[in-house]
Amino acid sequence: MITIDGSYGEGGGQILRTSIALSAITGEPVRIINIRANRPNPGLRPQHLHGILALKQLTNAEVRGAQVGSRELVFIPRKLEAKRINVEIGTAGSITLVLQALLPAMAFANDKVEFRITGGTDVPWSPPVDYLSNVTMFALSKLGIKGEVNIERRGHYPKGGGIVTGYMEPWKERKELKAKRYNKIIKIRGISHSTNLPSHVAERQAKAAKEELEKLNVPIDIKTEVSRSIGPGSGIVVWAETDCLRLGGDALGKRGKPAEVVGKEAAQELLEQLKSGNCVDKFLGDQLIPFLAFSGGEIWVAEITNHLITNVWVVENFLGKVFDVDGKVGEPGKVKVVRRVEG
Repeated sequence: MITIDGSYGEGGGQILRTSIALSAITGEPVRIINIRANRPNPGLRPQHLHGILALKQLTNAEVRGAQVGSRELVFIPRKLEAKRINVEIGTAGSITLVLQALLPAMAFANDKVEFRITGGTDVPWSPPVDYLSNVTMFALSKLGIKGEVNIERRGHYPKGGGIVTGYMEPWKERKELKAKRYNKIIKIRGISHSTNLPSHVAERQAKAAKEELEKLNVPIDIKTEVSRSIGPGSGIVVWAETDCLRLGGDALGKRGKPAEVVGKEAAQELLEQLKSGNCVDKFLGDQLIPFLAFSGGEIWVAEITNHLITNVWVVENFLGKVFDVDGKVGEPGKVKVVRRVEG
């Protein structure tokens, strides 16, 4: 049994998500200690717990320590089988963080896996679902992975109530990914949304983002979406379609924060990611790590983050030396697969 220290590096929930996903893929039992030790409220939170329970369903695993607040967990997988996964977080816990645990494992199932998850679609400290469906899934398609992530209903903090559905096909053809420098930005796209709020909120967010991004001198298409759910909220995700991959930026609205500020924030974040000329934004970099170990390749990132370094450490605890990371945290850098894992 592999033991993973959850206090390593950034010491957050990502260690848990990647560890359980790799346990499911490899069949190797894992014990995780000091879960989220570096967070103000350490231990399992609802979205972490539900990611574990979803992977328990997928692998018929034996699990010990699966309760909110637990700081130690044992996960003993059995057979990874295709199933229809239903996850009800029951709070505004992040749906995308549950999917970060599920996506790698689903790709290794023996047949198509369908899922339905309720919780938060657009909540602080996690990727918005629009980013996952338009940036992350696009990058995964370049690796040969086929799947979809669809928003049925928005769910904002603190009430949640969002619904996300989708599927993942078995990963049959593993394509090496070489994503170094982009040569041109083809266009900017985005989604600006408001829920249980006047339509002008989404429109003002989109307008402010577009004005900020016009300096790139490329076509811009930011759609607006107005919807109803169990609580109010707004946000915007913008992404640049390059001749390589997509890079993104996002921002969330909150009470007292003008819509114009929200739109401008998302646009400025995207501009920051584009600045280095590297193909992979800082958010996508760490998300790709578990997949790259099996596909092979090399990515150049706009910024090496603690999340990326931590994910590399977790992967190599399971699979041995896989990556060569060139660069310092907080700066642009390169990640190369030096030994592709067959599995």
